[in-house]
Amino acid sequence: MGSRWLNLFWSCLPKKSLSRLTGRLARHRLSRHLIPYYIKYFNIDLAPVKRSVDEFEHLLDFFTREYRAEARPIDNRPFTIVSPVDGVISQIGEIENRSLLQVKGMQYTLDELLCGNQEHIDKYVNGKFVTIYLSPSDYHRIHMPFSGKIKEVMHIPGDLYPVNQSGVRLIPRLFARNERLISYIDTDYGEICLIKVGATNVGSIKVNYDDELQTNRWNGKKVIHKRYQPAHQLEKGMELARFEFGSTIILLFEPNQIKWLIEEKPNGRVQMGQALAMILK
Repeated sequence: MGSRWLNLFWSCLPKKSLSRLTGRLARHRLSRHLIPYYIKYFNIDLAPVKRSVDEFEHLLDFFTREYRAEARPIDNRPFTIVSPVDGVISQIGEIENRSLLQVKGMQYTLDELLCGNQEHIDKYVNGKFVTIYLSPSDYHRIHMPFSGKIKEVMHIPGDLYPVNQSGVRLIPRLFARNERLISYIDTDYGEICLIKVGATNVGSIKVNYDDELQTNRWNGKKVIHKRYQPAHQLEKGMELARFEFGSTIILLFEPNQIKWLIEEKPNGRVQMGQALAMILK
């Protein structure tokens, strides 16, 4: 199916309603009977999981399963940036002036991604970025990439197109069109931007530092921009948020802020806590 027809197909679907319905069904107690089939279908490794399978109340409870701390050790060297998630690198590299690469031949802009927040857009011009895709089989909790303070957050309503390989390849400006929740992390070495991107069947994105933030709201079209006083101090590796069903995160770095410690090419697999980059002091 070509890009034009795929866009038409997904545009016609009631993506938000379907995602809310999926979320409700996954929270129903009867959905716990689907957990063994889910594990088998996605070939999920249960070794890192903190609880036994029969302890989960429903499918969503299993989907947001917690891992044992020793299963995902945090690289605690003082100046390392760690992966906030388990996943596959979709894209990595330079922000060329104000543009990020979605896939070869397809770009989107900082202005679109950050919803015109000029104060922050200017910080990342000619900086670096990494996009990490979380599949349905992955661990879906999101952790701090580096110690810092969350002073500001933006919730940007949008579409819920799929963010799998097909969606990324065929839907233009995908990450700037989908719903997203942005945490701006203030560190001793500049700011790091952590963008959590919603997708089809992502019922919601939850953050640990603000119970009032609600994504995929009924009739929710207003951008929510919040500043925290005092700011939320979180250390590297601490849990920050979680996806309720799979999606994508994007990390943005300021110019001359980091150097990569991983290969600068797509399709590499990373684990939460693994060193991605080093702060340039």
